[in-house]
Amino acid sequence: MSKLPVLLSIPHGGTQRPPELDNLLSITDADLFDDSDPFVIEIYDLGEKVESVVKTNIARAFVDLNRSLKDLPPQNPDGLIKNSTCYQKPIYKKGREPDESLRKVLIEMYYKPYHRSIQKKIHELDLQLCLDCHSMAPVAPNISPDGREKKRPLFCLSNQDGKTSTNQMIELLASCISESFDIEKSKISLNDPFHGGYITRTYGNNPYPWIQVEMNRDLYLGESWFDRNSLSIDSSRLRQLNMQFENCLNLLFSKINRTGIESQ
Repeated sequence: MSKLPVLLSIPHGGTQRPPELDNLLSITDADLFDDSDPFVIEIYDLGEKVESVVKTNIARAFVDLNRSLKDLPPQNPDGLIKNSTCYQKPIYKKGREPDESLRKVLIEMYYKPYHRSIQKKIHELDLQLCLDCHSMAPVAPNISPDGREKKRPLFCLSNQDGKTSTNQMIELLASCISESFDIEKSKISLNDPFHGGYITRTYGNNPYPWIQVEMNRDLYLGESWFDRNSLSIDSSRLRQLNMQFENCLNLLFSKINRTGIESQ
């Protein structure tokens, strides 16, 4: 069976602490979990069924791969190297935040290799679509652009308002998500609250179309599947979502091939 002509980027699925930060950290496991996109590797990683999957084991609290190299605190507290989580929880022991030299080490060790991998895949592979895959909190944290404590949709798809993919492509993807995940189309928003992060902006239509996908964590962190005390989850729910995501992409490309829609 041929692979789907898709690159999947999963920049926020990691949970590991970089060894370079040993003895500097104060962040708890629960706060690290809340700041990450938990379980998105299990949900989105389709392995050999797509052309490529680019992912990381390092948590976004330490190195945020979906940020510009210039995006650093204090100008942006939610930048590439952060001092606190998106819920304003401290990451480092007081006075032990990374200095400029340590920031450079983290960038060379974790940030640049991720982006080199994307660039290499884009150059080498014959792709039709790239997806930057995320999950979002059901209610916006204070630091988010969509305002304090605002309820979010079940999915948000973004293409920088038509700049990183055609609107026809993003609307077709929304339709396939609705069908594959059995949710109402009205619960899928386009470019609201997110418009597409750094990865989508940087690589979109250069040369391939990019769409950022945000899945609401209500779809898998509800009480039916998730234990908050142990931070453990019913793995069957993750397998189900992974299968639905695979079905969604298969449906998408069957429609593209049938209708002749241009991806760019």
